[in-house]
Amino acid sequence: MDILDLKEVGVRGVNSVLHDLELSRNKSYRIDNPMGQHAIACGLDAQMQVQIEGHVGFYCGGMNQQAEIMIKGHAGVGVAENMMSGMVHVSGNASESAGATAHGGLLVIEGDASSRCGISMKGVDIVVGGSVGHMSAFMAQSGNLVICGDAGDALGDSIYEAILYVRGEVASLGADCIEKEMRAEHMLKLKEILEISSLKADPTEFRRYGSARTLYNFDIDNADAY
Repeated sequence: MDILDLKEVGVRGVNSVLHDLELSRNKSYRIDNPMGQHAIACGLDAQMQVQIEGHVGFYCGGMNQQAEIMIKGHAGVGVAENMMSGMVHVSGNASESAGATAHGGLLVIEGDASSRCGISMKGVDIVVGGSVGHMSAFMAQSGNLVICGDAGDALGDSIYEAILYVRGEVASLGADCIEKEMRAEHMLKLKEILEISSLKADPTEFRRYGSARTLYNFDIDNADAY
């Protein structure tokens, strides 16, 4: 495992090494002294393993493709934002908009996530070991959001076809989001996601939420909900 000391080379220096595909492809890196800096390990586009020893700032792992990124601490706003593939794993808590607009891959947050977790998600799987804040999965289009704790107000507001699984309590559901039947295929998918995430939880304890599909086309009777 190669060691990159961010305190010595800075964020640009660290990212320059990780972006050098001839050098970094299929290698393992450890980033020391992240010091809560922003945009660490952003825009990676090759199979590699990156272990960050400490807390990170905004947009860590953003636009990730293929890489496996382990954050051994807390993460700031927009961790794994617009991720395409690969995995980002946060051992602590995550701030707002975790996994925002992400198209694919897996985001695991062992602790809690703040508001707007999974906002406008477009195919990513997100697993939160704790609870999420208000407006999580707002306008979520596809993918799966698994919440092992509780969910804040307006969960799934204006949701499209993403699937939400919640083990704890939901403060309130957003516009057009309803509880749905937990069928066998959903139980199997949830079990698969939990196993990949390495978080231990019983799939039978979760409830499923999704779109009521009443806002897909404008209807004057639903005007107040838009």
